Amino acid sequence: MDLTKKLMTDKKLIDDVFYIKEDVLWTSYDKEDKPLVSGLTEHDCITMTRFYLKGKQEGWDDNQSRIVNDGVVGGKL
Repeated sequence: MDLTKKLMTDKKLIDDVFYIKEDVLWTSYDKEDKPLVSGLTEHDCITMTRFYLKGKQEGWDDNQSRIVNDGVVGGKL
C-alpha cells in the first residue's frame, strides 16, 4: 500500500467520540470527518480535543479563557 494513502486512511477512534490521525501533524476529526484540533504529538492532540469538545458542550468558562492576540496589526507595514 502507498504510504501516503495509508496515512490518509488510518484513523484511531478515541473515547468513541472523535478520531485522530497523523499526517504532518496529529489532527482530530469528529464523526462527520470535520477537522477539530491539530497538535505536534498524539497525546497533545487528544488532550486538546477533549478540552475543546468539553468547552463546546458545556460552554466556555470566562474565568479560564482569554484572548491572547486579536490578530490586528497596527501601523503601516
